[in-house]
Amino acid sequence: MIRALYSSASGMHAQQLNLDNTANNLANVNTTGFKKSKIEFQDLVYQDTRNAGADVGNGNTLPTGIQLGHGTQLAATSKIFTTGELTATKERWDVAINGDGFFEVLLPDGNLAYTRDGALKVDQNGQVTTSQGYVVQGGFGVVPANTTNITISNNGTVTVSTPDGDEVFQVNLVRFQNPSGLKNIGGNLYTESIASGPPEQGNPGENGFGRLLQGYLEMSNVKVVDEMVNLIVAQRAYEVNAKSIQAADEMMALANNIKR
Repeated sequence: MIRALYSSASGMHAQQLNLDNTANNLANVNTTGFKKSKIEFQDLVYQDTRNAGADVGNGNTLPTGIQLGHGTQLAATSKIFTTGELTATKERWDVAINGDGFFEVLLPDGNLAYTRDGALKVDQNGQVTTSQGYVVQGGFGVVPANTTNITISNNGTVTVSTPDGDEVFQVNLVRFQNPSGLKNIGGNLYTESIASGPPEQGNPGENGFGRLLQGYLEMSNVKVVDEMVNLIVAQRAYEVNAKSIQAADEMMALANNIKR
């Protein structure tokens, strides 16, 4: 009964974390380029009361053993990098990545970060930036003040038209061997980690890199219906674990009062 109390408590804690993860996914359902998180659990250590295969005499062995578990624990939270829905905005600096890849941006501290958020802007110096003002790397040149038109092709060729002629830039994307290993730092940004591996650069539309779509934004890949189902499952599992604690408590009360 004591074991049941702690096992059920670990189950309640696990479902609380499950609910926290689901709530974060739902909160970012309209966040540009957001990738939903998947939460994973694993069972805790087992107490072996009787080992399978133990010798019981006369050459006989036990076909099965007795193992009692001690609950569950959080194993990992991983991002699911499926492409979200592409929404047309007709803004010339809105660029969606249709497929694999990230934009590379320069942080104020000099480090590099990576994003799928293609809501790009141009600052007073003609530099292409994110909504937070971080300069986008990867081949975006300086946009002249007298620019009359911007064309971004699927393969990353950027044509800047001015009264003096056209300037052409080639934009690159980066990708990782294990994108789920990237570290989330907020603001639609990720940073490299040992688990993600080093970034690999390439042209959009080549060697498995996604294509660029000008005038589109990639929305969140969160599916509200799926998250609502997860919410219900987490709530019911939490209730069941709470009832297990209540049942164990009642059984302990009966044992304590057996002589009365």
